[in-house]
Amino acid sequence: MYFDKMKKGRKAFWRNFKFKYKLTIINENTLEEVVGIHVSKLNGLSVLLSFCSVIFLVAAFIIIYTPLRNYLPGYMNSETREMVVTNALRVDSLKLALEKQNRYIMSIQDIFSGNVKVDSVQSIDSLTKLRSEQLMERSVEEEKFRKKYEENERYNLRNVADKASASGLLFYRPVNGIVEDAFSPDNGMNGVRLSSGVSENVLAVLDGTVISAQYTAGQGYVIMVQHVQNFISIYKNCGVLMRKAGDSVKGGDVIAVMRGIKELSRDEADKKKQDHSYLTFELWHRGSPVDPEKFVVF
Repeated sequence: MYFDKMKKGRKAFWRNFKFKYKLTIINENTLEEVVGIHVSKLNGLSVLLSFCSVIFLVAAFIIIYTPLRNYLPGYMNSETREMVVTNALRVDSLKLALEKQNRYIMSIQDIFSGNVKVDSVQSIDSLTKLRSEQLMERSVEEEKFRKKYEENERYNLRNVADKASASGLLFYRPVNGIVEDAFSPDNGMNGVRLSSGVSENVLAVLDGTVISAQYTAGQGYVIMVQHVQNFISIYKNCGVLMRKAGDSVKGGDVIAVMRGIKELSRDEADKKKQDHSYLTFELWHRGSPVDPEKFVVF
């Protein structure tokens, strides 16, 4: 009896939902029917959904194929990011220049007003807020250390080669996090270990081509990207890979996602306190690992 009532209720609902009404437009003078349209609630709902779908597709098309996509997280292209970094550096330089000018003007005003003597160098330095270490004389030990360090680094070809090999390149941070383990090839650490939030996006550090994207038993999902000037970046312990081998990527593109809590073992989750995960990032140049902190600002 109860199921029969439910069936009757459903039939009555659908009958009412599909029931068609006639929308008629009549000439007021002749009472002649000009237009007659048969509509139902189902037709009205279908038209509304179709209209919303069209609006959504148009908005998505505008965002994807116009510069508006640069405002989405993880989709800023390398040209726009480079422009933002350049403008930020220019603003910082202008700010420093303005501060120096203001200090200079204040010092001149104090001299003219008689508050500071012209030959009082230390008073002028205090007005310009110079750092205390700049006013300290070098000790004998410090002078010996400086000379020894400069002599050792004068013929350090590796440092010169590293700087020259990366000239003109703008490296992105692979992930927003902090360095837990630094570069130490002697201890088996050919890169850096970065700590960040779970399910954080992993970004390509430079433009390039994915040469490997696979799962390994010891290091989870690993993705490798070949870049210009013989650089190769390697991202280990990823949770999900967003690109496959052969794909071209831009600097700053999302290529993977860090491991989430569900992907960690019980021991790993307890050790990491279930609030962050780790990414091992390596940077290789001409077949040898290099210190990523010399090229990337973490």
